[in-house]
Amino acid sequence: MKIWILAMNITNDIYKLTLTFPKFEIYSLTSQMNRCSVSMPSNIAEGSNRGNKHFQHYLNISLGSSFELQTQLLIACQNDYLSKEKTEEIENKIIEFQKMTTGFINKLDNNLSS
Repeated sequence: MKIWILAMNITNDIYKLTLTFPKFEIYSLTSQMNRCSVSMPSNIAEGSNRGNKHFQHYLNISLGSSFELQTQLLIACQNDYLSKEKTEEIENKIIEFQKMTTGFINKLDNNLSS
């Protein structure tokens, strides 16, 4: 699935990025960003073998994690842990993920309504 692949790429980006954060952030922002990014592809994988209604639930959890991650990314940028360019690069991937996932959820919803 394209959304799972994109989520995996975002997770990889976040893990590499958080390695550069200050050591005092390891149990706070670093940990939180890593957990949110892992949640995105993990929930897609977990829901993928379930019926559409349950799959939508897992996709919504994944989507929520992406919005949480987007906020944390902006907090990291505000604290000068990463450049504005790097922030925009990863944020654009997150936004693309959000659009694709929302579209997929709507498609599943339409299939349930039919």
